[in-house]
Amino acid sequence: MAELLLLGGFVGFLSGFFGVGGGTILVPLLLFLGYDMKTAIGISVLQMVFSSIYGSYLNLKKGTLDVKMVSIIGSGGFVGALFSGFIVANVDAKILQIIFISFTTFALLRLFFQVKEHKGEKKAHPIILFIIGFFLGMISISIGVGGSVLLVPILVGFFHVSLKKATSAGLFFVVFSSVSGFISQSLHGMIDYRTGLIIGIVSLVGVYFGVMLKHSTHETLQRKLLVLFYVGVVSYLTYKTFFLQG
Repeated sequence: MAELLLLGGFVGFLSGFFGVGGGTILVPLLLFLGYDMKTAIGISVLQMVFSSIYGSYLNLKKGTLDVKMVSIIGSGGFVGALFSGFIVANVDAKILQIIFISFTTFALLRLFFQVKEHKGEKKAHPIILFIIGFFLGMISISIGVGGSVLLVPILVGFFHVSLKKATSAGLFFVVFSSVSGFISQSLHGMIDYRTGLIIGIVSLVGVYFGVMLKHSTHETLQRKLLVLFYVGVVSYLTYKTFFLQG
């Protein structure tokens, strides 16, 4: 119990401090503690339900959340994430780890390339937004992450959404995808409810303190620490996937 309380607080703190989804932090930590990939994914999905709803509530209060636009993308994410239970149950754990490594590597590379912001949003057809959400939800939830790290650059780069609105949209998207993923993976018996609930609830406390510290830390230092974290995650998972088990 003490280990799970510390893990939940730590994951929430890092998520709030770095401004990233809990999945990219929680899944590798669970693997390091000895959990298998599929169990780690289920726990991560349940934790994301808590953190995404809480974070989206805060963004809504700040007025940075475009509910109408994200509802369309989120609906696609909800439908796509319904397939995650089937994918996790039937795809080999090593393949899921390789996809996770690719996902985290993209997140790392994105830190070195600023997404150029544009003036004036582009209107996108609802069907296109739905399809984008569908594939993001299906792929991301199947590896235990929310998908915001992919959605944000898509919204900013292709649809010229402001970075603040895109970040809020990314977190709100996770509400749809994580709730759907939780339902799907529960039906396939892939959720460790006790562990997920403990980590999810305690992580909310960590998020609060992480956000507080974030505002008093220089952005350059924060970015360097995040790069070091992602390098560590990619290195560890690469070793575990291709060398430790090989």
